[in-house]
Amino acid sequence: MEYSVTVTSSIEYPKNMSFVIFLAKCPLRCPYCSNSEILEEGTEISLEEIYEKIDDSAMFMDAVVVSGGEPLVQYEDVIEIFKYVREIGLKTKLDTSGVYPDRLQKILDLGLVDYVAMDIKAPFDKYEEVIKADIGQNVKESMKIVNRYDDVTLECRTTYCPKLL
Repeated sequence: MEYSVTVTSSIEYPKNMSFVIFLAKCPLRCPYCSNSEILEEGTEISLEEIYEKIDDSAMFMDAVVVSGGEPLVQYEDVIEIFKYVREIGLKTKLDTSGVYPDRLQKILDLGLVDYVAMDIKAPFDKYEEVIKADIGQNVKESMKIVNRYDDVTLECRTTYCPKLL
């Protein structure tokens, strides 16, 4: 698995102290990306090393957030991380662009996610113009998928760039 950094945060998961893992890689190239240095690659790390990092902070944390890049590029690792987090009794949050509805569905079907924050990059009909990827339909489908789960919170968020919109 490739990642960039791990941090603790009091804002990534509302009303919860969280341990945040930024996974590397993303299929998108948003011009305003705050994590552009990890779009292509990150530092190789094993799941066991991630678990150790989580364990080192677990006493002070309520939740683990997996962000990116686009974490669902490495969705099999996200599943393993969230399984581990569930075993130790913490909440889980996934930050995603919604580009992979099928992968999102698989993780949600496993009951491993409490909270999904989805980045809505632009009005759906302007996705290709703004981020050079025609994924508006994927994002709509991902939103519908999350909304089928009564026990999963969905937060939709947008980075507003007036010159792009």
